[in-house]
Parts: sequence; structure tokens; C-alpha cells
Amino acid sequence: MDADHYVSESGVGLRLRKAREAAGLSLEDVAAQLHMPSRVVQSLEEEDWARLGAPVFVRGQLRSYSRLLGLVTSTTIAASGVAPIEPPALVPRSYTPRMHRLIEQGTRRMVYIVITAAIVVPVWLATKPHLNSTRDPATVQSLDAPAAGAPSLGQATSVQHPASEAPVVASMTPSLAPRPSAQPALILRFSGDSWIQVQAPDGRTLEKSLVPAGSTRSYVAGEVGRVTLGNASAVAVQQGDRAQDLTPFRRANVARFQVSSDGSLAPVRD
Repeated sequence: MDADHYVSESGVGLRLRKAREAAGLSLEDVAAQLHMPSRVVQSLEEEDWARLGAPVFVRGQLRSYSRLLGLVTSTTIAASGVAPIEPPALVPRSYTPRMHRLIEQGTRRMVYIVITAAIVVPVWLATKPHLNSTRDPATVQSLDAPAAGAPSLGQATSVQHPASEAPVVASMTPSLAPRPSAQPALILRFSGDSWIQVQAPDGRTLEKSLVPAGSTRSYVAGEVGRVTLGNASAVAVQQGDRAQDLTPFRRANVARFQVSSDGSLAPVRD
């Protein structure tokens, strides 16, 4: 086929072919030096851009061919009419109204509050035994202590109780009269709310509750066998007249220790 049939008289393809022939190079020579198939070199000279693919590849191949033949690459590419590479269009993010953002933030906070309340409230109710104090308290009196104004043996037994007098409930607990010789052997002072469990030497639970800040607990010698303190950093322990260091018995702000028969503190032996 005559070159005039497929190459424009003034196009970039004719310019490339003439420069190649002037350099004494064949299509195969150019293909070997540019490391591309001969049909690609021929398509460049025929300006068959559709056969070469995307414009970005066409411009790159024209640049390489022009550089090999000593032509001005920018002039060759401009004469080819191949569209330049355009950067992708930036699509702006959708605008969210300020009121919509505030509603979303408020909804997330409300969900967080509801979930927190669902977890905290049952725990708080379970550790508040004093909630039952809202009921009308009945007077608890030991059976071994005579009631105020009660007649002794041998006296008249005619006693009238006023209708408004609170009911008296008998208790099997012996009267805790002051013991002059019983001095506190263990004292707990609470500077913050703390959950405690105090057990007797035989394993009985003496107290198991949440103690509010500002409270004090004291026990006589031999009354306590084992103590567990939550929020131990807010509890000061005193044995006799000496302050005790809870560091050896504390782990993750929970202290566990035993009280020996002589009143000293020791690690818990499970």
C-alpha cells in the first residue's frame, strides 16, 4: 500500500516516517530500540490512535519515538491531536446541616446514657441494703434485757400498752451492753465509698455492704477473721493504735487480708 494512502501529507505520522528514513532506520530497527512491536511503530506513523489504546499510551509512545529520532517531543505530541491527560474531577463531600449533626450526637449520647444506666442501676440496688429502711421500723429488743417500764418478778403484772406504742419484736441476739475491757482491735475508716465483706473466724459473714464515705467500723480482738475491701485506697486500717499498710494485701485496688489470733494482719490463704 502506498504511504500516501494512509499517512497525512502534513501529519505527525509523515513527520515521523521521514525522520526515520532520514536516519536510515527500518520499522524493525525502531521497534527493537524502543522495545515495542513493529505494528505499534507502524500505527504511530499511520496515526491509527484507536489501534494503540488509551490516549495516555499513545502520548507516551509518541514521546519515546520522537526522542529516538531527535524531534521535539512537545511539538510532535501537540501535532498528533491526542487529548492530554486530565486529572480526575474532585467531587465535594455532601454537606451535612449543623442541626442534623447535633441531633446525631445527641442520639449517640442518649444511647450511651441508657446503656450505662441499665448496667449501673441494678448494681446500685443490689448493694444498698438500707433501702428497706423506708418501711416502718419495729423495735428490736433482746430477750435477755427487760423492756423499759416492765415489772420485775414479784410485782404486779397488770401492764397497759398505749395504742400508739411501736410494736416490740423479740430478738435472740444478746444485748450488746458496753464492755469496759473490750477495746477495738481493728478499726476501718472510709474516706470514700467502699464495698466491704467482713467474716468471723468461723466463716460467718459479719457485714457485706457498700459503706459510704466518712463511716467508721471497729471490731474487738477475735471478732474478725477475714476482710475484703473494695476501693482499698479510700480505706485506712488501724490495728490497735498502729496504722496498717495495705500494700502487701492489695491487688487492683482490692485488699484481702486475714486477722490472726494476736490481731496482726496476714495475707489470705485460700
